This record gives sequence, C-alpha cells and structure tokens, in this order.
Amino acid sequence: MSVDIATVKRVARLARIAVTEDDASRMAGELNTILGFVEQLNEVDVAGVEPMTSVIPMEMKKRQDGVTDGNKAADIVANAPATDENFFLVPKVVE
Repeated sequence: MSVDIATVKRVARLARIAVTEDDASRMAGELNTILGFVEQLNEVDVAGVEPMTSVIPMEMKKRQDGVTDGNKAADIVANAPATDENFFLVPKVVE
C-alpha cells in the first residue's frame, strides 16, 4: 500500500490538522516507511505463538469479584451541607 500526498491531505483534514505542501510530501514518505515496516511484520509466521502480556511468564494478579455497597456512605456525604441517613438533602425546586 502506498500513501500519496492527496491521502495525507485528506487524513490531515479529517484530523483537523493544518498541513503545508512541504509537510504533506514529507509525511507521505514517512507514512510509506511505516506501512512498509508493517508489511514486513505481516510476513512473519506467528502460527502456534500464544499472545503474551510480558516477556517473563507470570500469573496475572486477580481480585475477588464480590459485590458490596462499598461501606463508604458516611465518607461520601461527610462534606455535604445537609444529609439525612446517608442521603443528600437538597432544596425543593418547584415553580
């Protein structure tokens, strides 16, 4: 795949980036270099290679998935100007 100056300008317009003519020609070359590297990566045979999260085999840290109320109701309403049984009290707004 090759990127031309028109494609660079179109992408820049979509990204709302101001690009001059000189910048567009330079960016086209850079994008073609990046895409060439990606094409090289596509040639690598990765059949049988498992995805990994680290170069060192390790067990992922997990926590218990328990549903709680957080036990933070008093902390949450601590700075509220008016509360009643851990609920915020607000003025009545009716016209």
